[in-house]
Amino acid sequence: MTRYLLTRLLLSLVTFWVIVTLVFFMVRAAPGGPFDGDRRLPPEVEANLLAAYHLDRPLSRQYVDYLGMLARGDLGPSFKQKDFSVGELIRAGLPVSLGVGITALLISLALGVGLGTRAGLNPGSSVDVLVMGIANLGLALPSIVLAPLAVLCFAVWLDWLPAGGTGSLAHFVLPPLTLALPFVAAIARLTRGSVAEVLLEPHIVTARAKGLSRSRIVFRHVLPNALLPVISFLGPAAAALLTGSVVIEQVFELPGIGRYFVQAALNRDYTLVMGVVVVYAGFILTFNLLVDLCYARLDPRIRLTG
Repeated sequence: MTRYLLTRLLLSLVTFWVIVTLVFFMVRAAPGGPFDGDRRLPPEVEANLLAAYHLDRPLSRQYVDYLGMLARGDLGPSFKQKDFSVGELIRAGLPVSLGVGITALLISLALGVGLGTRAGLNPGSSVDVLVMGIANLGLALPSIVLAPLAVLCFAVWLDWLPAGGTGSLAHFVLPPLTLALPFVAAIARLTRGSVAEVLLEPHIVTARAKGLSRSRIVFRHVLPNALLPVISFLGPAAAALLTGSVVIEQVFELPGIGRYFVQAALNRDYTLVMGVVVVYAGFILTFNLLVDLCYARLDPRIRLTG
């Protein structure tokens, strides 16, 4: 296990470095710069700004300098929001993004596993057909479509919930729900298929023949095996839920790091774009590592080796 962990951590560090390198050069390859605006700055003013942020140095030198800053935990200053550093902006927006993403993940797991198990235990029944029909509909409607529809229905027509902002807990009902629904559908389909397949295994037939209760069979013998595909799906799902909050934050006007990322990309705020990418990449790599460890924990047949 130790060797496996060390190998995975090393691969994660290499992957992290590749992501940072690609984004660093891609952002700077885009047309325009952080100080391009509607009014053209005088050449001497623009030169002073570039020198102040070390943008007058060769690109290779800027890259090495940024890696050095990143190794010290310094994400640099924001080019556009001059009163704040990138670290301060991320610390302000990260709780909102994490709150929406984690809540959406919990909703996806609870509803997806519950509905999928209910359908898988009764294959071919009316419940199975209804759940799978709703799941197919959920997969066909991404969050970018569901979010405006949810605002129109629950905020404009019914006036049950606010359309956006962060004034109260009611403002955090629609964002995680609209973000979670497509993943509820995907997890429900995975769980349903796995449960139906595990029910046909010889050890489940034996457990039934021994007279074990239905709940004991489901929770002790069916779900631990049936959830393996779901656990595998959780790595990319957790990453997608976190990065998917970019759209949700724009629609519901939430001050999360996803909204900062969009504004920074439009304004060519290089350091802020890099800072958000660094945070997202760190979370994604961590989620994938945790999923692999959980997968091995649930399935003792898996042997983790270097």
